Amino acid sequence: VYLTSRDVGRGEEAVKSLSSEGLNPKFHQLDINDVSSITAAAAFFKEKYGGVDVLINNAAILFKEGDTTPFAVQADVTLKTNFFATRDMLTHFLCPVFCVSGRVVNVSSLGGSWALKDCSPALQQRFRSEDITEDELVGLMQRFVAESQKGKHKEDGWPETAYGGLIMRCHIYRNNDSKCILVNACCPGWVRTDMTSEKAPKSPDEGAITPVYLALLPPGATEPHGKFVSDKEVQPW
Repeated sequence: VYLTSRDVGRGEEAVKSLSSEGLNPKFHQLDINDVSSITAAAAFFKEKYGGVDVLINNAAILFKEGDTTPFAVQADVTLKTNFFATRDMLTHFLCPVFCVSGRVVNVSSLGGSWALKDCSPALQQRFRSEDITEDELVGLMQRFVAESQKGKHKEDGWPETAYGGLIMRCHIYRNNDSKCILVNACCPGWVRTDMTSEKAPKSPDEGAITPVYLALLPPGATEPHGKFVSDKEVQPW
């Protein structure tokens, strides 16, 4: 099991902390906002292990409620990591590196599902469409960022939040059965982490339950796939 982090020092500290609990993770530097870092990691795992069985994407940006950063900046920064960089990870890992019956878990949030419900009916229809393509989804995310730069995202039917595209990308993978890889998004719940709040009700161990459940779906399983899961239950888009 490998833990990755863009910051080597913090990553190695996390490995030491887990080792003190009797676990034995290894560390590899990875910055998902740097394509060269992604391709280097993919090459490393392919050469050393022949591939990857499980990938849990947990890298994300979160602007807390009340943050005064202009929304245009929030949208650009958030989508850069939470959608486009995660897309780069899947592009360079999924088919080239993944082993048969692999598992991909994209850690997301119920906020993404709520954001979809705040979109205009026309946008909701496209996002929920069974025939939406990856290119169309990417175009929609680019359009959201562009409209937010002009301050016209609400007029164009978008919500006042930059979350949700990652959930929809998992939906697209339902039609990609290459190597029997199951791809899902999940909400771990409100967890006490540096990115959230010490008031959150769940511990990190409790927050890991659903991601680990999806990562360890047994060989031969066909569902859930392309779904959004919370508390180990499939949720509506």
